[in-house]
Amino acid sequence: MKEAFVVNAQLRTDTGKGASRRLRHAGLVPGIVYGAHQDPAMISMVHSDLIQHLNQEAFYSHVLTLKIDGKSEQVILKDLQRHPARPFIMHADFLRVSAKEKLKTHVPLHFVGEEVAPGVKAGGVVSHLLTEVDVSCLPGDLPEYIEVNVSALGLGEAVMLSELVLPKGVELPALAQDDAQDVQVVSIHAAHVAVEEDEAGEGEGAAEE
Repeated sequence: MKEAFVVNAQLRTDTGKGASRRLRHAGLVPGIVYGAHQDPAMISMVHSDLIQHLNQEAFYSHVLTLKIDGKSEQVILKDLQRHPARPFIMHADFLRVSAKEKLKTHVPLHFVGEEVAPGVKAGGVVSHLLTEVDVSCLPGDLPEYIEVNVSALGLGEAVMLSELVLPKGVELPALAQDDAQDVQVVSIHAAHVAVEEDEAGEGEGAAEE
């Protein structure tokens, strides 16, 4: 069962850098909600409440309930601006969604079966080349994550984007563009043996001679 996230917000009328600065000093995060053929709305949220949600991975790939002054809307988190030096959220963008219209967003990849993969048992190293993918689907079909099973992967082998097992109703827009977008998602390659130390030792011996 999918977790339900509720974000409480208030409408705001003041705009501009000065207004946003005052909100942040008061412990609030300025934001905006747009889309679904409606006018954008400027909002603010309590920073501490938003941070609690952001600490959960599922929040980033869920349809959220945004309550603006008590009125609920269905949205997804579209963009997030963080302070470059401090653990503070500067701004949040939300996109309204319609149950009958497909949305495009990204979802994380969860890798399973690495410890039993033949390539790992042979001494190979797993490389995660993608950690998330862009998907297109109806809001009700949006998955929390997409599982990538690498338990059968041998040394020198990879899982391609086109080989991902997608939930019903979910598509990968990249694959509709051209074959060049069918990139590797995860691979197992031979471990590189460090020889620098041995070479350095040989160099020192030659210098002594």
